[in-house]
Amino acid sequence: MKNISQISRISLRDQVYQQLKQAVIHLELAPGEKISDKLLAEQFGVSRTPVREALKRLEDEGLVISSPGSETKVSLIDIEQAKHAFTVVASLNALAARLAMPFLTEVHCDELVGINQEFEKAILDENKYEAIKKDDQFHAVLLHASNNPEIEMSLERLLPKIRRLELLKFNKLDGLSSIRQHNEIIDSIRNGKQQELTKLVEDNWLSLASYLTKEET
Repeated sequence: MKNISQISRISLRDQVYQQLKQAVIHLELAPGEKISDKLLAEQFGVSRTPVREALKRLEDEGLVISSPGSETKVSLIDIEQAKHAFTVVASLNALAARLAMPFLTEVHCDELVGINQEFEKAILDENKYEAIKKDDQFHAVLLHASNNPEIEMSLERLLPKIRRLELLKFNKLDGLSSIRQHNEIIDSIRNGKQQELTKLVEDNWLSLASYLTKEET
């Protein structure tokens, strides 16, 4: 795996876990790819114990699969699982938007405008990693304003189930559509339209879900 370097001895389990998780999500470890805890331990410069513990956490999250006596592999991308995850992700983001509305100000709107401009640049440059990062930052403004850590923790568990699909099927045209939807979200905040905001946020996620999970023809 590329870009693996030795890490410090502080919180080894967490550091190994986070790096492996990002490698799976970013498709550096491809769906179906075999994983060797021995090789990974050598690349990280650690013992096999923190690697095995990290792989167990990833297995619990459905990102890797293993069975007794067989090799560990990165799990395949499950479209049906992604559909279910998208439904919950959309609902949670809509709830966060509703809770956030009373606390959102023009400062938040200006921040959202700036992020959306950076998102647009990433889309036009077809930089999918940066585009997804900026999309996350956009929605994070509402999440943080909602002041509900339970929503954020739930999304942290769910988003990896759809992120690989986003990267695999990244599409410039779909991203441009999302830019427009983001602008509508900002307008609804400025106009104080809570119900409209909630629906727009949910629709933003569901439209992405519709594109990413549609059957290939």
